[in-house]
Amino acid sequence: MSDKKNISDEQWQQQLTEDEYNITRKHGTERAFTGKYWDSKEKGQYTCKCCGEPLFLSDTKFDSGTGWPSFFQPIDEQAVGETRDKSLGMERIEVHCNKCNAHLGHVFADGPQPTGMRYCINSASLNLKVDDE
Repeated sequence: MSDKKNISDEQWQQQLTEDEYNITRKHGTERAFTGKYWDSKEKGQYTCKCCGEPLFLSDTKFDSGTGWPSFFQPIDEQAVGETRDKSLGMERIEVHCNKCNAHLGHVFADGPQPTGMRYCINSASLNLKVDDE
């Protein structure tokens, strides 16, 4: 896949829906309990909506009660990057796709074991590649 970090805003707007663009490229968020995957129980691999990079496995997904898909770890530590986010009058850790810099959501240190982390991810930032039965 080509280097998606060099795509212009105009190209992203053509490739994504308005909501997907706002969330992945402008650091927006979807309302809780409204995203496609918040309650999904399907088995598979969650990939970046923008570039297709593998990000999370369904085996690491859990019900956090927050209304967003939550995972306790990424597929590979190198797939997801972190940035300090001081917007909205609080400090959080934003997570993004390291391949194309798409905003995914935030990570919090209140998840289940074995990692204790909760990657709270927007459904609009993801695609699910369902496992074959």
